Amino acid sequence: MTFAPRTAIVTGSDSGIGRATAVALAQAGMDVGVTWHSDEAGAQQTAEEVRTHGQRAVIRRLDVSDAPACGDVVDGLADELGGLDVFVNNAGTGANVPFLDTDYERWRHIVATDLDGAFVCLQRAARRMVRAGNGGRLIAVTSVHEHQPRVGSSAYDAAKHGLGGLMKTIAQELGQFGITANSVAPGEIATPMTGQEDQDPFQTRRPGVPLGRPGDAREVAAVIAFLASPASSYVTGASWTVDGGMLQMGPQAGSHLTDDEWRKG
Repeated sequence: MTFAPRTAIVTGSDSGIGRATAVALAQAGMDVGVTWHSDEAGAQQTAEEVRTHGQRAVIRRLDVSDAPACGDVVDGLADELGGLDVFVNNAGTGANVPFLDTDYERWRHIVATDLDGAFVCLQRAARRMVRAGNGGRLIAVTSVHEHQPRVGSSAYDAAKHGLGGLMKTIAQELGQFGITANSVAPGEIATPMTGQEDQDPFQTRRPGVPLGRPGDAREVAAVIAFLASPASSYVTGASWTVDGGMLQMGPQAGSHLTDDEWRKG
């Protein structure tokens, strides 16, 4: 089977990693479905960037916390694009609240957004790919906290661990259809989610990260673009950390060390 992707959907692509991914896929020759939750203007800006690369962009509002309804948005975008070859589940949320102080409503909102909605959207995308019979790429943006926990992030950690496990099972079940499923697990990336919108990560010092800085959203998008491409045809069920080596330190230590003494051994 020759996989030649022409259409993609990237959820939460109104800013940050999602926007960078939409643009990277457009550069690779794909028309892109762009979704937004609260920043329609941001989604419009992403769409304009996609179009500068000669590709179509279609926009829909998507609330992934409304799991029963979000699959219909995926189908609507795919219909307008004329198919679906690549689906990137990027939309998500989190909170910094200790476990003992996390109320059930907050827990449900985070898990519904990061796991329940992801399940519905990924399943709807996968069903279309199976019906089309052309293979496909399913990619979930998780987090380094898919692999290691962080104090104050119980709901987020649980959801991201769950999403990573879901992708592995999808990889097992859908390989027979030529569909791959992989996760991309970013560390600290300079985006609105980390309070670093419009900041240059190459000018920000992070002593506890081996590469010494946060990541750029385009560095995550480059890995996603590879996983969405024909070149990744024998890669499935994997989780790709894009974290400057943070996990080698432990994500808590990597983001909290304030000097370079550890480098001296």
